[in-house]
Amino acid sequence: MTRGNILIVDDDRDMCGLLQTALGKKGFHVTTRQSGAEAFDLLDTEDFDVVVTDLNMKGMTGLQLCERVAQNRPDVPVVVITAFGSLETAVAAIRAGAYDFITKPFEVEALELTLTRAVQHRSLREEVKRLRRVVSEKQLGELMGQSTAMKKVYDLISRVSESDATVLITGESGTGKEVVARALHQRSRRREGPFVAINCAAMPETLLESELFGHAKGAFTDAKQSALGLFVQATNGTLFLDEIGDMPIGLQPKLLRALEERKVRPVGATTEVPFDVHVVAATNHDLESAIDERRFREDLFYRINVIHISLPPLRARGNDILLLAQHFIETFAPLSGKTVTGLSAPAAEKLLGYHWPGNVREVKNCIERAVALTRYEQIAVEDLPEKIRDYRQSHVIVASDDASDLVSMEEVERRYILRVLQAVAGNKTLAAQILGFDRKTLYRKLERFGATGDKPERADTES
Repeated sequence: MTRGNILIVDDDRDMCGLLQTALGKKGFHVTTRQSGAEAFDLLDTEDFDVVVTDLNMKGMTGLQLCERVAQNRPDVPVVVITAFGSLETAVAAIRAGAYDFITKPFEVEALELTLTRAVQHRSLREEVKRLRRVVSEKQLGELMGQSTAMKKVYDLISRVSESDATVLITGESGTGKEVVARALHQRSRRREGPFVAINCAAMPETLLESELFGHAKGAFTDAKQSALGLFVQATNGTLFLDEIGDMPIGLQPKLLRALEERKVRPVGATTEVPFDVHVVAATNHDLESAIDERRFREDLFYRINVIHISLPPLRARGNDILLLAQHFIETFAPLSGKTVTGLSAPAAEKLLGYHWPGNVREVKNCIERAVALTRYEQIAVEDLPEKIRDYRQSHVIVASDDASDLVSMEEVERRYILRVLQAVAGNKTLAAQILGFDRKTLYRKLERFGATGDKPERADTES
């Protein structure tokens, strides 16, 4: 597969032949022309990823060619080459619309790097335009993405949406677990019923019990009248139990009984009330580790984990970041009274290179800020938060040329295991899968390293 379709323009035939041969060996498909006029005419009939032009040519100069390409084919980046590498010449080339500027003499490897970046630049511009069309032509709603990882989620949603089996949605914070829960509800036979959501981590145990199951009049000081709980209020609809991993351990047996009996007993009442709801739960915690640490009941876990939907983090969704960014641009631009139409290619490159620990929620925040700050029709790099502009991918270094820096294989393993745990936010189940261990082996290694993660006794599963 070619690395890019390149048009070389230079009135020096020998230079054209030299670059055609050298870049061809690097994997580029190269076409040459000896004049700016010939090259410009060729652009009307053929598509090129990058134009490389000499600056000083007879007839149409490189600057003139660059200006014409920028006006008529703004999608094609132009790289200008010259032997006169003054600052004024460089500024003139950039003002004429050049993507980059390189001076003679140069190494072929330097030109190769510039061309690789230029091809990626054009590819990103085309992708941004394509995603803009996708957003405008298709009503994606809140749940969107075209990556392989998200297509698997869509497929699972479509297969289970008509079932009343309890669904557990897992994923990092900000990945859109409630959005998936709402999508399940909208595709189910209960779509005409209510969608009721509660955050199990947002209130104390006694209040949460009353909210879920209801209470009888006089059950506690402020209970001046009886009240229906959310299980009953959501009848014929969907009850979404968000952050179920943070539910108090003392309330978990009551929830388990309700799910098994399909009845609830309001606080202070002597009779049970039946309910008919589809229960969907969600958490960003590793529930299997929580079971080992006696923070979550194993029997409740198996009761809510009948169908499991695992949401991928944004960093595993490829170009979905650009699709989401375009969606949020079109959401916030009208609200701010601005005519922002999309992302510049350099800004898109920055978004793709960032690791997004806050996932979709962080993208929304980033784009809302960028739309508010930008002075252009396209969001530029300068409009992005500093941490995204300056982000550099880190690498794990396990050795150096200095013998004093070398460590044992056990130390390498320790560092790598801890690095993987950090990357997955402490999720030991996911870390074990990445490392190729079972969870017991991971616990054993952590215990040997003196790290957090000693395996406690299994939680009591009796009611």
